[in-house]
Amino acid sequence: MNEKQLYEQLKTINERQGYFFNRDMDATMFLLGGLITNRQRYGYMCCPCRPAKEDAEADRDIICPCDYREADVLEFGSCYCGLYVSSAWNDETIPHRYVPERRPAERC
Repeated sequence: MNEKQLYEQLKTINERQGYFFNRDMDATMFLLGGLITNRQRYGYMCCPCRPAKEDAEADRDIICPCDYREADVLEFGSCYCGLYVSSAWNDETIPHRYVPERRPAERC
């Protein structure tokens, strides 16, 4: 599977839930490529912006979409890595702010 196929597979599912891909297609495709690489490397698609422990159980909270996406998008309009955003974020009706890491340090 390539980035475009993954994009098409995930787009409709996530949009029904109110999550949209970042309109910056270069960034989106780069991040989707990272998910594909992680699936090949670890056997699961963990967040490409966080270090993986190479153990699906230990990394469960960062398997995309991660456990932190909902809170990040609600508060900032974007998830930590910027793959998933709100429509307001894409429309630039809310500011694009830095999203701090929510994952507890002991899980990293």
